[in-house]
Amino acid sequence: MILLYSEEVTPRIEYIAQLLFTQILQLEVAFTSNSSDFKNSTLPKINYSFEKFSDEFYIKPHRLLHCKALITPTINSVWYEGEKYFFESSKDSALPFDPFAASFYLVTRYEEYMETNHDKLDRYQAHRSILTKYTLLKKPVVNIWAKLIAEKLKEQFPKLVFPERKFEFISTIDIDNAWAFQHKALWRTTGALLKSIAKGNFMEFSTRLKVLWGTEKDPYDTYEYLDTIFKGNENKVKFFFLLGNYAHFDKNISHKNKHLKMLVRKTNEKYDIGIHPSFATGNKKGKKKIKAEKQRLEEITGNEILKSRQHFLRLNFPKTYRRVIKAGITTDYTMGYSAQPGFRAGICTPYYFYDLKKEKTTNLLIVPFQIMDGTLNHYLQLPPEDALQEIKNIMQEVKNVGGTFVSIWHNETVNNKGLWEGYQQVFEKMNQLGFKWANE
Repeated sequence: MILLYSEEVTPRIEYIAQLLFTQILQLEVAFTSNSSDFKNSTLPKINYSFEKFSDEFYIKPHRLLHCKALITPTINSVWYEGEKYFFESSKDSALPFDPFAASFYLVTRYEEYMETNHDKLDRYQAHRSILTKYTLLKKPVVNIWAKLIAEKLKEQFPKLVFPERKFEFISTIDIDNAWAFQHKALWRTTGALLKSIAKGNFMEFSTRLKVLWGTEKDPYDTYEYLDTIFKGNENKVKFFFLLGNYAHFDKNISHKNKHLKMLVRKTNEKYDIGIHPSFATGNKKGKKKIKAEKQRLEEITGNEILKSRQHFLRLNFPKTYRRVIKAGITTDYTMGYSAQPGFRAGICTPYYFYDLKKEKTTNLLIVPFQIMDGTLNHYLQLPPEDALQEIKNIMQEVKNVGGTFVSIWHNETVNNKGLWEGYQQVFEKMNQLGFKWANE
């Protein structure tokens, strides 16, 4: 056990210390605001206060963790071991920056509460993040800082043992549109055919007809292929189904469609599944819509649904997470960027959402992802070989700290057709390597 002393043990200090020690380093942490108890304790201990006593392990705190309001903090940078970090500490501290404050700032997404300049889909933009500005977006810095603390503590307390964390791999599939042409309402099929003719897209017109006549497989029907890739590792896979009402950004077929129901049930037999709350759930009345869509999936599967990922990764603090909590969701997989790979919250370990406006730790477990197919192809426009290298680089960073690597792909992006030609091999090699490392 680690003992942490502070003049005032605030909810923020408790939260981040438990994250760093209990969840990442896998050691219990106790707290005290009694300096005599701290000085007399024989436990491995950290003085996180504004007064250093002697030669103890000491980190002078940044004011952030003692604040009780959402204010813009003063952020001073500092270099350490060739990296530029932030929230400067003091010269007599074990580290020249405050890893507790810096980690809290990142994992709570403090900066996103303060930012109002969003993209056209009302999303926080990666380039505005402090991690982008400090060129740290592709580093799991919170995990790295936890390891730094562990190393420094071991120097002072040689008998202290930190369990080794094992790399974990989760491959996730979002089903935004279960089929490209099949099983859709007559009005949608007729409209699509007429649209193809009007635009002179006779190739699409021909393909659609062949699929409808049963002479060619639907290009989005990749489910048997996915089963072959995941065989033997089904426990490391999760599917998220979009069941929202049809709209401009939500174009899956009706949740009442018997073919979609059959697909959901068949998938549920092999894999863990969750709800993919629609784009519309981020608008007004979103709270009711998330609950309704979750209930639809529960009615189809006959199981309670506890996992979610927001469609288009629409994530606004604290609104989105409060809504999924009220809908009965206990684990969310939305934490990551559309436009950039890497570590949006600076961490690759699942952790609990801290509501900054309520100053309260919640029971919602956040599972960050690092890589998405559309990021690599649409946003960065990487050729397949470069996309694979980007994935390997990020995955290695996660492995280095014993974290959890999570990717997002879609049923339509693994078909090796059109813009996705060559990406099927990227998907296969990513999973092959991830499953190998996770099973070692």
